Amino acid sequence: MAKRHRACGCYFGQLTVLGGWVLGWGLVWLRMHCVIESAGQPDPRETTAFLKGQCLELGFDLVGIAPAGPSQYSEYIRQWLASGQAGSMDWLTKHVEVLLDVRKLLEGVQSIICVAANYHFPLEAAGDEQGLIARYALGDDYHEVFKDRIHKLADMIRVRYPGTKTKCGVDITPIMEKPYAASAGIGWMGKNTCIIHPKMGSWLILGEVMTSLELVPDALLPDLCGSCTRCIDACPTGALVAPYQLDARRCVSYLTIENRGELSDEQQKGIGRWLVGCDACQDACPWNRKASTGTLNELRPRYPTGSVDLESVLQWDEAAYRANTRRSAIRRVKLPQLQAHAKTVMKNIASGTAPKASRSTGTVR
Repeated sequence: MAKRHRACGCYFGQLTVLGGWVLGWGLVWLRMHCVIESAGQPDPRETTAFLKGQCLELGFDLVGIAPAGPSQYSEYIRQWLASGQAGSMDWLTKHVEVLLDVRKLLEGVQSIICVAANYHFPLEAAGDEQGLIARYALGDDYHEVFKDRIHKLADMIRVRYPGTKTKCGVDITPIMEKPYAASAGIGWMGKNTCIIHPKMGSWLILGEVMTSLELVPDALLPDLCGSCTRCIDACPTGALVAPYQLDARRCVSYLTIENRGELSDEQQKGIGRWLVGCDACQDACPWNRKASTGTLNELRPRYPTGSVDLESVLQWDEAAYRANTRRSAIRRVKLPQLQAHAKTVMKNIASGTAPKASRSTGTVR
């Protein structure tokens, strides 16, 4: 009996071990099953916090979440396009329905991760015979700088949250990036139509990742422009026709970059010293006088004065042009167009019609 008891004890002991093994693996299976299920619907707060941290690790200075939905500016944009204020930027009209509702750009989109990088760096004083270049174009092409980081973020989202849809945007994607950036709490929409952050001013490059993930939206920042109209007063061509309203056809940035035709005498006088783009409305903004310095080395100015020698530009051949604009957004302006602008700026300087241009944290006198 004792022997049989020991055998039975051994048998029951083995059964107990086997039962524990089955039970243990059963718990593991249940845990795995729960993880798989939760991966399809991750907690919005935890996911939002995690993704924001990833954005900062990728080098972005600001990140916020905007809910995906139709634009609150739909009626105004339609009127703006119908009045011809977009100039020759026909792609805006072509993609207007997508512009006005991001849900038509990505099926199932719920959230827009909005990121921004500060491109403000101190500038040295420019010489009187030099043509000015807008700050955004002084470093490496922001499209390329942002594209790598934005796509890394999107790739990580799809790997971490299987089945999630994403679509990236960096300026050229048909999305109302400024209104969405404002909705994400990146800054408020200024009277110069730029997004303004209280510490970084309006020197911000914007990017987006649209996603089917449910994320927690950020609160709006208050509009702190107040009664100030310095940006409107500073616009050399009157392109800011009213607070928060821009007629692109008059904007110096449009005239020196997007416009492909010859400039009228009035337009030529209006560009003043600006060779590529224009920062007049931003330089006048009080919030930019205290703007912090950027952190992305790729956006540091290749031209310390924020300007180039006009005579040198006129001497460039195609090889010199490509060498001097390598990895630069300046290439948006082709060599013949750039040299035509150089001649115009030289004429403006010689005639005295080019006003002195004051730049925040670095002044051209």
